[in-house]
Parts: sequence; structure tokens; C-alpha cells
Amino acid sequence: MSRIGKIPVKVPKGVKVTFAGEQMTVEGPKGKLTQKYHPVISFEDKGEEIIVSRANEEKQTKAFHGLYRNLLNNMVTGVSNGFTKTLVITGVGYRAEVQGKLLVMSLGYSNDIFVGIPDGITITADANGKVTIGGIDKQRVGEIAAQIRKLRPPEPYKGKGIRYEDERIRRKVGKSGVK
Repeated sequence: MSRIGKIPVKVPKGVKVTFAGEQMTVEGPKGKLTQKYHPVISFEDKGEEIIVSRANEEKQTKAFHGLYRNLLNNMVTGVSNGFTKTLVITGVGYRAEVQGKLLVMSLGYSNDIFVGIPDGITITADANGKVTIGGIDKQRVGEIAAQIRKLRPPEPYKGKGIRYEDERIRRKVGKSGVK
């Protein structure tokens, strides 16, 4: 039995989960998400929790079991609470601000960098160099955060660049200057 797959998914009040064909739909106070799933996986609704089960003991089916349980759990969490990622911009003159549907960043290049904010994603930037990305879809929030971080990854000597809030940068010692 999959260790992750056998854990039931708790469904909070105000969240509605439906399974039609080979597609699961989760609706909640923050929005609606849909996801297709493989037919070897079945879902049993027990009111306040959903139990995920599989048809056989093949290796691929066991992998699907844990995968779809976690995807369903992320969907339920997303429509009820949402997901956020926080990026920290470090460096002299490095800054970010939101202008309508654009995130405008000055990262030490000759020109500013403009990042479009997709629908369903909210981005806020404060004066201290923190950029917060939020939304109901965990995968999209993480992907947008990774794309923004990739614009200027942190460097190991001074730590300048864009890093996740909980990320630790291994610093290197620079040249000593002794001959």
C-alpha cells in the first residue's frame, strides 16, 4: 500500500469535490480546479473525507495512487486556503514593483525586466524587496516563482539576486588579496 495514497483527504466545509468520467473537480470559496486522472484509481467520498484506492498492485498503479491522492489534497487546500511563495530580492539598486498586470524589476541589467502576471495568480511587491506570489494552483504558483527566481539567481559571494524566503545560500570566501 502506498504510504501517501492510503492517507484519507480531509475535505473542509464549503469545499465540494465531484468525480465525473475521468476528471475530478474541486470547488471552494477561492475558486474551482479540475484535474484528469487515470482510470486505475478510484475515489470514495465519505462525507468529510475522501479515500483513494487503486485497482491492482502494479508498480505504475502504485505510483498513480500516491500521485493522485496528493494532487487531490493540493486542490482541496488550494480552493480553501490558497498557496503562497515569497521571494526576497537582495542587492544594491535591486527592486520590484507591480504596475497593473506587470511585475517590473530592476536587477542590475541595463534595462528593467517586465514579467506578465497570469490570470489566477496574484503578485505583491513591497519596498523591502519581498515579492509574494499567491494563487489556488500550487503548480502554477511554484512555476511562476521559479521563473522569477531564474531571472537573477543568488550568487555565492555577496548573496545578491533573487532567492526564496526560506532558502539558505552557501556563501563562498572571496579572494584573499595576499601575494
